Amino acid sequence: QVQLVESGGGLVQAGGSLRLSCAASGLTFSSYAMGWFRQVPGKEREFVGAISWSGGSTYYADSVKGRFTISRDNAKNTVYLQMNSLKPEDSAVYYCAAPPGRTIGTMWYEYAYWGQGTQVSVSA
Repeated sequence: QVQLVESGGGLVQAGGSLRLSCAASGLTFSSYAMGWFRQVPGKEREFVGAISWSGGSTYYADSVKGRFTISRDNAKNTVYLQMNSLKPEDSAVYYCAAPPGRTIGTMWYEYAYWGQGTQVSVSA
C-alpha cells in the first residue's frame, strides 16, 4: 500500500530554517504530483505548496512564497520542503500528500494519500 513518511520537523527559533523530507513507497512516485499541507488544532488543513510530477512546476501559498521551496528527487522517491525565515505562525503539523495522479490541487480533499505528519514549532 501507499506510504508517505515525513521527517525533519522540530523546534527552531524565528528566522531559522528547517528541511522536511517525505519518503514515498507503494506508488510510482515519478507519476504523481506531491503536495505539502499544514494544520494547527481547530483549523482546517492548509495548503502550503505542491510540485508537479517532473519537478518542473511548483506552486505555493501566498503566506510562504519566497520563504519555502519544494523540490523532489524521483530517484529517491522523496519530496522536500525547505523552510527558511521561519515565523511563529508557521508552527503546525506538516503533512505531505499525493493526489490521485498528476493533477495538482490546493485543497486537502483533492489528495488521496497522506503521511502521518511532523511537528514544526517556531519560537519567537
